[in-house]
Amino acid sequence: MQLSGTKVLLTGATGGLGHAMARALAARGASLVLTGRRAEVLEPLAAELGAVAVGADLSDVADVERLGTEHAGVDAVVHNAAVPASGPLAEYTPEQIDRAVQVNLRAPIVLTRMLLPSWQERRRGHVVFISSMSAKAPTADASLYAATKLGLRGFSQGLRPELRPQGIGVSTVFPGFIRGAGMFADTGVELPRGVGTNTPEEVAAGVVKAIEHDRGEVDVAPLSIRVSGRANGLFPGIAGAVAARFGGDVGTQMADAQRTKR
Repeated sequence: MQLSGTKVLLTGATGGLGHAMARALAARGASLVLTGRRAEVLEPLAAELGAVAVGADLSDVADVERLGTEHAGVDAVVHNAAVPASGPLAEYTPEQIDRAVQVNLRAPIVLTRMLLPSWQERRRGHVVFISSMSAKAPTADASLYAATKLGLRGFSQGLRPELRPQGIGVSTVFPGFIRGAGMFADTGVELPRGVGTNTPEEVAAGVVKAIEHDRGEVDVAPLSIRVSGRANGLFPGIAGAVAARFGGDVGTQMADAQRTKR
């Protein structure tokens, strides 16, 4: 799908990654509906890009349904909104688990379902899920986050062949550690020597590539992390073992920094 002349719904547009995606999509000629919880952050970006700003909290089931009803005419959706969900599972309450699953997994599934009738009628549409390399190479202190992001991958892989005959594309983008903006950058944690990062603009370029070239999966990570993900597919658990031996306490530090965002 060429983005020029399309209307795209972007969730999680208040963060730095969302800003980069919004600007990249607008640069390709898309008009945007930007959603997020903080209207004061959305509105200046919307004014800059000539977009529509819509306040929405995806942990609220009613807000998800409202988005799907009021913006059913969009041509594509990019599911970027997420909560960190890092740390040992034993630290989570059932309510915190429900919130992570609702925002990271259920909301994208339900919103996609609500947009389908219009796409099926027009035989045109595209959905992009922003997953994570944690879905391909899970490590300790990220089990819940990995579960939600791996769920997106499984949903996308099943949905893609289901919708392809109807002219609807399905893609998943897998960012690694992103510098300058996003969940990892916000923690201020330093990575071990040799572990590379990418920029928000590279993730945004991956989203554009996924839509315009109908790519099923796009990794946005250094070669070493991509190799780790592939190795973990062949030998499940190896990524976590390697991280435990050579990764220091990055997972613990990130969990500590993100504790208030559960």
